[in-house]
Amino acid sequence: MLKLNFEAKSDSAYRVLCLGAHCDDIEIGCGGTILKLIETYPNIIFYWVVFSSSEVRSKEAFAAANRFLQGATIENIVVKNFRNSFFPFVGAEIKEYFEEIKQAFSPDLVLTHYKQDAHQDHRLISDLTWNSFRDHLILEYEIPKYDGDLGQPNCFVHLDESTCQRKIQTLMEVFDTQKKRQWFTEDTFLSLLRLRGVESNSPSRYAEAFYCRKLVL
Repeated sequence: MLKLNFEAKSDSAYRVLCLGAHCDDIEIGCGGTILKLIETYPNIIFYWVVFSSSEVRSKEAFAAANRFLQGATIENIVVKNFRNSFFPFVGAEIKEYFEEIKQAFSPDLVLTHYKQDAHQDHRLISDLTWNSFRDHLILEYEIPKYDGDLGQPNCFVHLDESTCQRKIQTLMEVFDTQKKRQWFTEDTFLSLLRLRGVESNSPSRYAEAFYCRKLVL
């Protein structure tokens, strides 16, 4: 498990596993944190997995991942095609793929969905994350949506305004298929970043928030 180090060196080599049920989940939930990690740790290594896609969305997913991961070492970017909104009914197949990930990559940090997310696909990915990675630091990110399931996160990553703008700009430029959704807007993403900044007293005014269930000091 990656322990919290109060004197972490910038040349530390961290291995990060990013998991998202759908093609924009990772970017929305923790895109700013990924950008900050890359800026802070030049030797960082990423393994990036998206579980559901279509032909068009797959192209968006690869484009977004490559933009967010500029400057980092990429172990792999994988976009699967498990059926959207049906994850609980094909859970055995998804679980088998988790076993493949576990054999291929040993992460220090796992970024995944919030366990209490209202979307059934998100919840399953979170559950299988904890089932497969039992001795790792896992941070669960949040996704704003119609269901109104935002909670009270207990872990915050402060982000400067330029990082927030880079995250939002990439979302809006890459994910054309999502622009028809009334919630997929710049002000939605910036508002949540600002709210979490208020809650964590961020000097830069902005933050991404996570749920951390286990942490070794």
